[in-house]
Amino acid sequence: MNSSVKLINIGSRQLQAFLEICRCGSFAAAAERIHLSPSGVSMLVKELERQLGVRLFERTTRAVALTDAGRLLQPYAERVVMELRQLGVALQGSTLASRSTLTIAATPVIATCLLPKVVAEFARKHPEVRIQVMDGSLDSVRQAVLEGHANMGMAFFVKPAAGLLRESVCRFRLMSISPGERRRSTHIQNRTWKSLDGLPMIALPISNPIQALIDKHLPSVKASQEERAEMNFLGTMIAMVEAGLGNAVVPSFMMEECQQHGLNIAMLTEPAVHLNMYVALRRGADRQLAETHFIEALKMHIAMSDDLA
Repeated sequence: MNSSVKLINIGSRQLQAFLEICRCGSFAAAAERIHLSPSGVSMLVKELERQLGVRLFERTTRAVALTDAGRLLQPYAERVVMELRQLGVALQGSTLASRSTLTIAATPVIATCLLPKVVAEFARKHPEVRIQVMDGSLDSVRQAVLEGHANMGMAFFVKPAAGLLRESVCRFRLMSISPGERRRSTHIQNRTWKSLDGLPMIALPISNPIQALIDKHLPSVKASQEERAEMNFLGTMIAMVEAGLGNAVVPSFMMEECQQHGLNIAMLTEPAVHLNMYVALRRGADRQLAETHFIEALKMHIAMSDDLA
């Protein structure tokens, strides 16, 4: 290709107008097909002729005929317009193919109580991202991220794990729940950790990292461990408290569910204790833009929910 040859500065609209006149044999008919006025089509053709330096049509009062230069241009114009249309289709297909998928692994309580609203808000703002949620145990969340089955994991990763990067995204107050009047209440009280002394408690297993933090602040913890009922899931604890079988300490992101069960809720004080929630990413993996946007959306959701933090 000779790079010294000057490129012709013409546009697709000019070529489209030229080809429609060729097909219709009339400026007015061509204008109707491409939704322009006849004067608009005439201006496009005049500009095309000026750029090419040739006359393309012989105009009479009855008909429009191609000149020799017009007949030479026609096959080139058809090829260029066809290739531009094919390019548009290919680019559209590429955009759809590039629609990213964000897979989030989370423990059941996070997947149930926190993620639904965040995912719904994120999907409205980022329709180009397809979100999948995998719920499972802490170990399965960790494994899903390490093996690349999930882009990120969400859990209370109290201890760092080999191969994972932890990022603290938010923290929640610990609160006590006790049997209520079986009607939804939004009234939130405060109570001290000391006030839980002697009350029948329902707890997570001692090996659970959330329970380990709770036990640091419960009075008479050794006696409590011997007498309290243990449940594997926070949802089960809430159901047991609702049935009047005891009291429990849970993170504040479960507040809405506790309110729906009509439980009495009190934020624990002296001291106020927070539980950090982390997003775990595989060490060395390239971070997608969707991951960054989702973490930002999660932080924003927590920040706007004043009673969660």
